[in-house]
Amino acid sequence: MGVVLFWPLAALPAPLYALTVATLAFLGVWAADQAERAFGRRDDGRIVIDEVAGQLIALSPLVFLARPLAWPSVVTAFVLFRVFDVWKPGPVRWAERGAAGGVGVMLDDVVAGVLAAGTLVVLLVLLPEYGVA
Repeated sequence: MGVVLFWPLAALPAPLYALTVATLAFLGVWAADQAERAFGRRDDGRIVIDEVAGQLIALSPLVFLARPLAWPSVVTAFVLFRVFDVWKPGPVRWAERGAAGGVGVMLDDVVAGVLAAGTLVVLLVLLPEYGVA
């Protein structure tokens, strides 16, 4: 869903894109908290706002670096996000375990998105000839 939302949001100026994603993440904390109460489970699989925010963060270098929205770059950002979200290296695992409620639901995906965005920047700079950019 994050990739689908990315296409129209990518047309925004970079600061407005960042504000939109930050607003979504903050609203996501509230929504995830309400959903956990309604579902009676911690980080229920039906809560997806965290995934959407994480994907939009992972895709943000394409907006901030004014890169063309080529499918290889979008797919690479999405895959990087999923890898960090599933693998849960150090900071992602800490974020997952370090908070409760809506913050706990959102935080690990936000951190995974930040790590994916950083990795994407490295790939865009170092490997443009391989079709990532």
